[in-house]
Amino acid sequence: MNKSDLTREIAEKMSISQKDSLRFINIFKDVMANELLKDSSIVLQGFGTFSSWKQTERIGRNPHTGISVLIKSRTSVKFRPGKDLLRFLNDGK
Repeated sequence: MNKSDLTREIAEKMSISQKDSLRFINIFKDVMANELLKDSSIVLQGFGTFSSWKQTERIGRNPHTGISVLIKSRTSVKFRPGKDLLRFLNDGK
């Protein structure tokens, strides 16, 4: 599913226009990104938790050349699924 598919699905299920659905998705994405920038966790009860974390600088290896390279530190995002989501995925309920 891509952003267009998601926009269409939300619009249909909420009986709103695709324009409003796209606006909702963009605002939701911006709010989540801004919270993660603050090193906050976002908890969607039953669905899961998004949290930002700092990957430390480390030495990696270029698989084509075998040469060691420095991989700079960066911020990444972890997602931990909630119990309801896992139950739905495993049991279909």
